[in-house]
Order: sequence, then structure tokens, then C-alpha cells
Amino acid sequence: MSRKYRVGILGATGTVGQRFIQLLEGHPQFEVTALAASERSTGKTYREACAWRLAGEMPESVASLAVGAPAPPLDCELVFSSLPGGIARVSEEAFARAGYAVISNSSAFRMDEDVPLLIPEVNHGHLSLLDAQRKQRNFDKGFIVTNPNCSTIMLALALAPLDARFGIESVVATTMQALSGAGYPGVASLDIIDNVLPYIAGEEEKIESETRKILGQMVGTQIEHAPFKVSAQCYRVNVSDGHMAAVRVKLARTAKPDEVREAFASFTALPQELQLHTAPARPIVVRDEADRPQPRLDRDNGSGMSVTVGRIAPDGVLDYRFVALSHNTIRGAAGAAILNAELLIATGRL
Repeated sequence: MSRKYRVGILGATGTVGQRFIQLLEGHPQFEVTALAASERSTGKTYREACAWRLAGEMPESVASLAVGAPAPPLDCELVFSSLPGGIARVSEEAFARAGYAVISNSSAFRMDEDVPLLIPEVNHGHLSLLDAQRKQRNFDKGFIVTNPNCSTIMLALALAPLDARFGIESVVATTMQALSGAGYPGVASLDIIDNVLPYIAGEEEKIESETRKILGQMVGTQIEHAPFKVSAQCYRVNVSDGHMAAVRVKLARTAKPDEVREAFASFTALPQELQLHTAPARPIVVRDEADRPQPRLDRDNGSGMSVTVGRIAPDGVLDYRFVALSHNTIRGAAGAAILNAELLIATGRL
């Protein structure tokens, strides 16, 4: 059995930080040995600092750990970061410069040209950017790998088999995003009860730019972003977990409905070949019922790591439309970063 890597979690008391801890409990490759959070938490034990908001009890393995500041040194080899964007830029670079592998859920470095914006099933080849990143930033052993925005992961993973098989010319996506995506305490109850919020700051821009980077191709030592356009509108809805997107896509070549369905249903990639611990057997689960997917029924598919696709049909304006759903704090956040770390180990980069 391979050794366990000692990991630290930055932003450990937040919604995504707690999800990291939950998912890493009992993980065969990782052991949580360090926690970091804001000033109001530092110096306390995790039990004292964290109001545990997930189902079940706080794991005893972390309850007595002291919470430190989000700056090196920490007693670990790699860090998972769920820090807010403004803090993340300084903190994550400091860790990478100090020799730590930084696997980030934060937005700070996602669109930097030398930073992989990674979905292992879609663009594992972008890890070759790490050589240029170390050279350009004068990192020694450290590096930064990011995972995308929670809705971008869902959209890009659903688009990947269509782009590979038919090519894509344009995409229009309307998201209906869960409350947990806003963190805790998040959206005020009187704002969201009996209501839909038609604006999530920065979300549309992230989806439009990140999707094209992820589905872009390596040309030499740089990513050439995908040539198609993406248009996104984002809404906050009264659902606890599970982001949904209504997607319309124009394909580069003609495809029959059964070909489109089969492209989704048969999709697997490197994480499945390597049987990575967090990788779902089926990255995309297809539902044929007229009223699926639904957040409450489908968000936990593949232990929260599968994207569920349904309502696949020809579209009267573009070529096809479908609905996609994923668990925003698992595949859309903590689970995505853990899968990235597993791929880094499997490919010899950790």
C-alpha cells in the first residue's frame, strides 16, 4: 500500500473546508495533519473554532487539531485551499514558494496562463503547464493547481464528450445554483424564500472564461482556449445542495439524438482507467425520465462526483438542449480538488 500524504486545509472552518475534512476522513492516500483559518479561529482547537454544519459529527481525527494561520510553515506536504479569493492569492503563492503543492478551490489563480485549471476527466494534459509555472515563478518543489468554479465543472464535464465527438460552435447555459454555493450563512432567508435571485456576482464571467480554458488545447507550452463562445446566466434558487444548468449547444457537425445520448453515457477518461479513489465509475449519468435530473434525487450520484444529464432533445434554435446537475460542494469544490490531488500522485507529480 502506498504511503499517506500529510495534508493541510486552508479555510478549514468554512463550508468547503468542512467538506474537505468529511471527504478526507478515512481516505487511503491522505491524512489531515494541519488546519488553517482566519484570525478569529487561530490558536483554538478545530472543535472550538468550527461550527460543524454537515450531516453527522465532526471527525474526531481533526477535532483536537490546533487551527493555525493560512501561511507557511504548516505540518503537511500539500495544502487544499478553500480561501476567499483576495486572501488566496497571497497565501497560496506563499505556500507554493515554500515548497508545498497547492491544490486550490479558490478563484485567485484559475485564469493565470501557467496554472492548470483542472478537471481530470477533461484536460489532464494541462498538467504539463507545471514545468513552465515553476520556471516562471521560481518555485522549487511547490506548484499551484486549481479546480474550476462549481458550475463551470458541471458544464465543462458535460460538454467534453460532445466537443470530442462532434465539435462545439457555441453554448448557452442558464444555471440554477444552490444556497450552499454562497457559503455560510450565505443568502439571507428573507431574500430567497418565495424568490429567485437573478444575479450571482462574478459567476457568469467565470463560467464563460473558465469553460474555454478547460476545453482548450495545449499548443507548445501554452493553452489555446477553445474557439467557441459561451453565454451564461446565473440564478440563485432555494435548494440546499446541487447546481443545475439548462444548456443549449450548437455542434460543429450533425449528430443524431441517440449519438448525443451515447456520447454522454459512454464517457470515461483517465481517472476511471486509473481507478482513482474519488473518481466515479460513470462521470456522466444519463436519466431518460421527462422530469430528471432533480437536485434532491440526483445530486449524490457517484458519491456526489457524477454529473447527471437529462432532458436531452433537439433544439429549435441551436442543435441540442439538455439539463445538467452536480453536487456543488463535492464535484463542484472539495471532491474536485481531492481528485486533482489523486491524479497528481498517479502521474508522479506528487
